[in-house]
Amino acid sequence: MAISMLKKKPKASKKFETKQHQLSDTIYFKILYRIPAAIFLLILIFLWSSSTTIISGKFLHVCVSSRKLNNLYCLSAGTQPNFEIPIQALNKDGSISPNVTASIKEVVGIVGEDPNLMVANRVHNNGSDGEVAFAVTVVEKLLQVQRSWISNKNHAASCEGKGIFVYDLPSKFNKDLVGQCGDMIPWTNLCKYFDNEAMGEPIVELGNGWYHTHQYALELIFHTRALKHPCRVYDENEAKLFYVPYYGGLDILRWHFKNVSNDVKDSLGLELVKWLENKKSWLKHSGKDHVFVLGKISWDFRRKNDALWGTRLLELDQLQNSMKLLIERQPWHINDIGIPHPTYFHPHSDDDITDWQLKIIRSNRKSLMSFAGAARPDAPENIRSILINQCNSDETKCRFLNCSSGGCDKPASVINLFMDSEFCLQPPGDSPTRKSVFDSLVSGCIPVLFDPFTAYYQYPWHLPEDHSKYSVFIEQEEVREMKVNVVEKLMKVSVREREDMRRFIVYELLPGLVYGDSNSKLQKFQDAFSMTINNLLQRE
Repeated sequence: MAISMLKKKPKASKKFETKQHQLSDTIYFKILYRIPAAIFLLILIFLWSSSTTIISGKFLHVCVSSRKLNNLYCLSAGTQPNFEIPIQALNKDGSISPNVTASIKEVVGIVGEDPNLMVANRVHNNGSDGEVAFAVTVVEKLLQVQRSWISNKNHAASCEGKGIFVYDLPSKFNKDLVGQCGDMIPWTNLCKYFDNEAMGEPIVELGNGWYHTHQYALELIFHTRALKHPCRVYDENEAKLFYVPYYGGLDILRWHFKNVSNDVKDSLGLELVKWLENKKSWLKHSGKDHVFVLGKISWDFRRKNDALWGTRLLELDQLQNSMKLLIERQPWHINDIGIPHPTYFHPHSDDDITDWQLKIIRSNRKSLMSFAGAARPDAPENIRSILINQCNSDETKCRFLNCSSGGCDKPASVINLFMDSEFCLQPPGDSPTRKSVFDSLVSGCIPVLFDPFTAYYQYPWHLPEDHSKYSVFIEQEEVREMKVNVVEKLMKVSVREREDMRRFIVYELLPGLVYGDSNSKLQKFQDAFSMTINNLLQRE
C-alpha cells in the first residue's frame, strides 16, 4: 500500500493548529482516517517521498527504496526496542490502550504531557485532522527537547568541567577505512577528496576558504576538529563528553558495491561495541555521555531483515543511550541530532566569513530561481521532472543545471549559479535531505522546500524554528497535481520579503552552517562544529 508523506505548511505563528496539517494524498484520506494515532505516528515519520508499507499481523513494515542504488531497506515498528505498536492502539474513548501507553510515553512522556490526553484532545476535537496534528506534534515536541539543549555560551572560553575526551581507537575503525578510498565507489576515487584534512583541493576561483569537499567527509572533518579543541582532555576522569571517532559512513560505503554478506557489513560496528564495553568510561553511564558522528543518513545505519544496504549499527541495544550526530536524522529518535552537511566553504578567520557575507549580499541575482539536480525517471511520483519542466518553460526566470550530465561536478559552477539566483529549488532526492540546501544558504540563495523533513524536522541546533525566516515552503502534492506553478508563486514574493530573508540567512545563519578549517581562529562567530560541541556540553 503506497501512501504519500504527510506535510505541514510551515507557519510558525500557528504551527500547532490542525488546519495547517493536511493529507498529501486525498486518494488515501479515508484509509488514513481509520488508522489509529500510534500507527499513524509511525507512518508519518517513516514514510519519505517513496516507500512501501505492509501491515502483517501485529507489525508495521515500512520499506524505503534508494533510487540510485535500486535497493530496498525496511523498518518494522514491531521490532523496534520498546516500540511495539499493536493494531488496536486506541480505546473507544480515544485514549491509548494500556499495552501501548508505555511505548508512546517513551516518545511523548519526556516532554511532560500525558499521551492519553494528547490523543483524546486531538482525535475527539478534530477527527482525522487531529490524528495528523497529534503525529506531527510528537515530532515537534521532540525537536523542542533538542532545542532546549542549545547553549548560549562558547564553552571553549572556559573549559572548567567541560572536558572532551577523544578516544584513540584502533586504526581499523577510522584511518584504515580512509586508506580504502581508492575503490569504495567504482566510478570515483575518493582519495583526492580526503586530502587536506578531508577538505579536498582548494577552489581558487571562489576565494579564501573554499575547497572541493566531498559530501561524505563529515566524519573526518569533525574528528580533525575535535583533536584540536581547546577543551580536549587526556584523562578520562576529567571528561564530560566522550567522542568516539568511528567512521561508520565509510564503513558502509566500502562494502556496498562488493558482494559480501550482511554479517561482514556489521562486523566492524560490532567490534567497536565490544571495544567500548571494555572501557570503564563507557560502562559508568551506559554510553549516555558518548557521541558518535556519522556522515551518512540515519537509514543507512538501521538496516532491517535481509535488506542489502547499510548496517544495523544504530539498531544495536548498546547504542541507544548515546548521542548520534548525522547529516539526516530519524525524527522519532531523541538521540539522533541532525547537523549540517559539509559545504565547500571552510573559513579560517572571521575575515573570511565577513568578506564572503559582503560578497553574496551584494551579488547581482539575475535569475528568479534555479535548480541544480537531476530528474528521477524511475520514480514517477517524484516532483523533480515537473519542476524541471516548469523551470525550462521560462528560461528568463529559471536556470536548470543538469547534474545527470556532470553539470554539478564543479563546485564553482553550482555556487555561482546559486549566487546568481534569488531562490533555489530543493526537492527531495534519494532521501528528504539535500547537501544542496546548505550550498544554497551559504550562497545567499533562499531555499524553496517541498518536504518538511528536508530541513524543518532535521536541524534543531542550526536552523531556527521559524522556517519562514529563511525559506519558502510549497506543498509537494500541489506540485505533483499541477495545482501550482512554482515560477508564478515565487514571483509573488515581494522584493522586501526576499531581502529580509537573505539578510537573515547571510548574517544570522551562515556562520553556523559551515565548518571552519582545523586551525580556524574564529572569535566573533561560532561555526557548525563549535555550535554542536557547545550544545553537547550544555546537555545534562
